[in-house]
Amino acid sequence: MIAACSHRPPCPGCPRYGEGGVADGALGSLRELARSCGASLEAVVEGAPAAFRVRARLAVRGRASSPKIGIFQEESHRIVDIPSCVIHHPRINETVRILKDCIRDAGAAPYVDSSHRGLLRYVQIVVERARATVQVVLVTNDDAAESAEALAEMLKQRLGPRLHSLWWNGNPVRTNVIFGAHWQCLGGEEALRETIGAVPVYFPPGAFGQSNLDLADRIVADVHALVPDAAVVAEAYAGCGSFGLGLLARAREVRLNEQNPHGLRGLELGLAARPAAERGRARVVPGDASACTAMFAGADVVLVDPPRRGLEAEVLKAIIAARPGRLLYVSCDPASLCRDAGALLESGTLRLRSLKPFALFPYTEHVETLAVFDALRAG
Repeated sequence: MIAACSHRPPCPGCPRYGEGGVADGALGSLRELARSCGASLEAVVEGAPAAFRVRARLAVRGRASSPKIGIFQEESHRIVDIPSCVIHHPRINETVRILKDCIRDAGAAPYVDSSHRGLLRYVQIVVERARATVQVVLVTNDDAAESAEALAEMLKQRLGPRLHSLWWNGNPVRTNVIFGAHWQCLGGEEALRETIGAVPVYFPPGAFGQSNLDLADRIVADVHALVPDAAVVAEAYAGCGSFGLGLLARAREVRLNEQNPHGLRGLELGLAARPAAERGRARVVPGDASACTAMFAGADVVLVDPPRRGLEAEVLKAIIAARPGRLLYVSCDPASLCRDAGALLESGTLRLRSLKPFALFPYTEHVETLAVFDALRAG
């Protein structure tokens, strides 16, 4: 039985709080897709019901004397202060409490949307699981880090050995985008180190990372089990290498495509940590996936983990033309998965073998799904 949440209402973050599995609508879409093409729909994989979220991006509003750190109410800039979030790793809640004290003591003004004034707009806090230390990013309404120096020094001192690294990000533009273009490390290591798929994977602060890493680890394990030894693997949207790096020990070649420069830096760090023989089997293909479709040619296994919008038309066409022996599609949106599956199945080159849902986003309407497509052989 999960504990009651003191922030609901008005916090909108967990609309299905306390419910197990995944939302009926999402599961219904997967069930219909499986039924329509004779694929198996496996049981939903669930993780810990609380304290599983190791990555949080939180808005900072209110006043310097009474800061609020949390998330916005639906379709508004009214913030919900969530100092004791049940799903956050305890280290995130602890860091939020310490940051609030630092804001008060430093007199650092939180951002005001209406007037575009104030200093601190957002904070990102990510926990490195092995050491339970935090990578903290302070996002300020400025294009230089000097304005945040007093607050940053106070935070470093009070977090002490609990701090993995402290970063400044400058975002002086009127926008709903969280991060700006300006970055500076104010202390600590360049990237978090997580063991995923039995190898170290490195996450700089601007790179994408899953918030529910314990359950994401199980998706990686399932993907690895579906890749045969000595295969040529082409992975689009590879990020920092959570899937691909762990395949280098037994694949013939792993092609890793990523566009985000922070993800590419994480990938670079992960490859540098591998033995020379494994590095020799890796080929990094930087750029937008839709412009890098030649990488799919000759691949035995294609692996994709696209954003919520799904696969670009160019990527779909290239996968169909490449005729891989297997396509592993990790989806965070049933609607785009169903759309893309329709195009893949209509091509007559692939069949949908199975769908496996993971409750990676508990208490929300979202679901992560591993879809396994196998080649249709002539005759």
